[in-house]
Amino acid sequence: MTPLDAAPFIRDNLPVHPVPGIPEIRLHKAAPESGLGRLAARDADGFGAPYWAHYWAGGLALARHVLDCPETVAGRRILDLGAGSGLVAIAAAKAGARQVIALDADPYAIAALGLNAALNGVRLDIRAGDVADLDPPAVDLILVGDLFYSAELAATVVAFLDRCGIDALIGDPWRQSLPVSRLDEITRYDVAESGSTIKSCGIFRFIACMT
Repeated sequence: MTPLDAAPFIRDNLPVHPVPGIPEIRLHKAAPESGLGRLAARDADGFGAPYWAHYWAGGLALARHVLDCPETVAGRRILDLGAGSGLVAIAAAKAGARQVIALDADPYAIAALGLNAALNGVRLDIRAGDVADLDPPAVDLILVGDLFYSAELAATVVAFLDRCGIDALIGDPWRQSLPVSRLDEITRYDVAESGSTIKSCGIFRFIACMT
């Protein structure tokens, strides 16, 4: 199986459910019976960790914040960095963003993004790309949901945001690599990342380096 024919597999095997705490949005999400191992077995070289198939606390909090405070994105051009399943991007579109670019490096995430956008009746500008190689985009706001789960990725994201000099909002459950010295906390949300496990997540404004 290749990324090009992953969409039918996702549609047929990843059930659709309302997002916990965000009933306005429904997504295809992995369940025990989904058989994601079959995707991995058929594309051993190209199938990475299926982050796009699961809920991430920071994304849940950021999507909830965008829907609760639509003025954050309304009428603006938005980039959802590391969009995964599209949760944050879809929230931005529903909240009235003028344009939403949903960017991810994983080709399977790209397939899931298309399905989830259609499922929720929104239009996304879906693009494949790696933040390490990304030029500053023509947008008004960058949304970053839970991309600080490793030191290497955190450094890459911070360097990109500094390079852009564009307003950025981050949702994160205070992961170890979160650059807290570069953030201004706006608010907090308690979210259910998996099952009944509740995590407290911050919504932060990124403070760009002026040097």
